[in-house]
Amino acid sequence: MPKLTIVGFGTYDVEDGRRLVKAIKGCGVDIGHRCGGIAKCTTCRVEFSEGEPGQMTRAEYDKLMERELLGEVRLSCQIVCDHDMAVKARMLQSEMGWSDPGPEPEDDVMPEARWFPKEDLVGK
Repeated sequence: MPKLTIVGFGTYDVEDGRRLVKAIKGCGVDIGHRCGGIAKCTTCRVEFSEGEPGQMTRAEYDKLMERELLGEVRLSCQIVCDHDMAVKARMLQSEMGWSDPGPEPEDDVMPEARWFPKEDLVGK
């Protein structure tokens, strides 16, 4: 089982292959996912201090480029827990004043994941 450290909350064992947004939520952290985890809103953004994946989905890349966030944050709805990682959740329901974090994300990465090594996407 991968270990997930969430800055300010603790370290947890998480299910291998679980979407990061669902793993964070499952650890009791009220991370935002206002679009339901389909890479449209960026409210599930996280900062990595360890274990940042070397790949990303095209949907994540496109949204981070659009919002000028590429290289600053990652979208937890587009990441799978398959190794140890440490993150800081940047947008929490309790801090943002939302009545709820958003629609429940699907178990699988949505939209259907097209994975690319991060370096293949830079400048494209």
